[in-house]
Amino acid sequence: MNNMRNRIKAFLSKPANIILIIFAVALCLLTLYPLIELVRHTFVVHATDMAVFPGLKKDALTLKSWGKLLFTEANKYSLINFYGPMLNSVLLSVLSAIFALIFGGTVAWLVTRTNLKWKKFISGAFIFPYILPSWTLALFWLNMFKNPGVGTGAAGFIYSVTGWQAPQWFVYGLFPLVIVTGLHYAPFAYIFIGGILRNMDANLEEAATMLKTSRLRMLIHITLPIVKPAVLSTFLLVFASVMGSYAVPIYLGSPVNFYVLTTKMKTLQTTAIGQAYIIAMFMVALGAFVMLVNNVFIGKRRSYTTVTGKSSQISLIDLKAGKHIIAGILSVVLIFVCVMPLISFALESVIIKSGDYSLSNMTLNYWIGEAGTVSTTVGDSGILKEARLWLAVKNSLTLSIICALVAGSFGIIIGYAVVRKRGTKLAGMVSGLSFFPYLIPSMAFGAIYLAISTNFSFLANSFLILVLAGAVKYLPFAARAGMNSMLQLSPEIEEAAAIYGVPWAKRMIKIIIPIQKAGIISGFLLPFVSCMRELSLFIMLVSSKTQTLTTVLMSYNERGAAQYGNAINLLIIMIVVFVNLSINKLTGASIDKGVGGN
Repeated sequence: MNNMRNRIKAFLSKPANIILIIFAVALCLLTLYPLIELVRHTFVVHATDMAVFPGLKKDALTLKSWGKLLFTEANKYSLINFYGPMLNSVLLSVLSAIFALIFGGTVAWLVTRTNLKWKKFISGAFIFPYILPSWTLALFWLNMFKNPGVGTGAAGFIYSVTGWQAPQWFVYGLFPLVIVTGLHYAPFAYIFIGGILRNMDANLEEAATMLKTSRLRMLIHITLPIVKPAVLSTFLLVFASVMGSYAVPIYLGSPVNFYVLTTKMKTLQTTAIGQAYIIAMFMVALGAFVMLVNNVFIGKRRSYTTVTGKSSQISLIDLKAGKHIIAGILSVVLIFVCVMPLISFALESVIIKSGDYSLSNMTLNYWIGEAGTVSTTVGDSGILKEARLWLAVKNSLTLSIICALVAGSFGIIIGYAVVRKRGTKLAGMVSGLSFFPYLIPSMAFGAIYLAISTNFSFLANSFLILVLAGAVKYLPFAARAGMNSMLQLSPEIEEAAAIYGVPWAKRMIKIIIPIQKAGIISGFLLPFVSCMRELSLFIMLVSSKTQTLTTVLMSYNERGAAQYGNAINLLIIMIVVFVNLSINKLTGASIDKGVGGN
């Protein structure tokens, strides 16, 4: 008995063990419990379900939501509300992942393995689309290509300048969705594949060159096998991200009835929420399946070592005249994708009549006009004069700061404990639970917290539910940043302070945090930036008093106030870009470093 007591006392005497126990319990309550509640709510009769299933009492258990969504042939209900959107979601995710891999991987190869010109500009500009909110390129696409022959009939920039009417399949539907989402997530492929290519041992290619192996054969038998982990990880990451996307399909898919799981889930939230929870559960299961596939392919005992102690002097491929031509083409494409959206949003926010870009058709009243100076479906004054906007700005900034502080602080502590007790089952459990929210599509994660908010009246439609959902969802960013920082720090530094009797809290504040402040600051700022541009996570959770900038933007666009929508989008981009520049200034970090941009 005394032996057991001493062992427990020794175990609890180490701060890392206490931290792991606390967070194991907390993360189970914040991740696994909501997930169980989501499953339970698929079998419960809700207020919206009573209209669909007359005679059933509220909160009664039933399988009718499952039967209605999955097995109703009448009016092709199941096909329209589940199987069709499921097929569209999978098709969109697969094609977007392939496009992102081809585009991002090709640019990564050009930057790291050839003598391409203007590498620094190309590398920096290539990651810019990912910094922007996901729907930015979708709104830009509409501003450029909409015309009187499709959609609402409004004229876009290309039609106004050239008179060309782009066909409907080009403006709305699967094609623009693949292009827009592929461009947004191509930086994943660029960063992952580029990092491996840059660090690849040059001796592999040198040996093949000495044997007079062709470039194509080297690419197939040497380069591709080495970048296989990055290719698979990128494909699965983009697949899961696109699967959970809501804003882009709303802009480019819904006008032509191209529905995906997220858009159907949002629709069913107000008419049959039990079925919406079922769709969310399928999305969670799909996220878990994606991670399982990734582990099967990457987790095998194979060596993908690319960095050795030998020569790594890479001989760049000479593109000859192509180094200028390809660099020029890439620069034009990147300027179009990075700069033109900002110009487009600025123009669309000041024009009175869509498609007329003359100075006489422009006004700043949509920005700063007093009441009665403009006429829209949502207001009659400039957006900066609208109380609703400033409430949304306040909510967004407050929410982002709180989520960043909570996720960042807990992420540092989790990172410390996991690294200090690395290899133990408890550390592995906490590490897995802290990463679990990242596997769940954002909108499905929002549905999980919507489910538990119905059990606690103080959470329903509150700001607190947004904070909980945001902090837990962004915890993986902070936890990974914390773990990476702690892995770089030798434990002997802390042990020396412990020998002199320095308390754990003082060791953290005076020693560990100052040494690793760059990585730790990133652990705070990344959740802030992600939260500021988040829509899918909060769209099902906000109320009239807790609207954020992104949800206000979506409501304005849905109600036809295009000038307001473009103005708010430009405002969000300015905030996000400003914070990203601040990150680089404070930490000296840039996510394209190490690929070849610097």
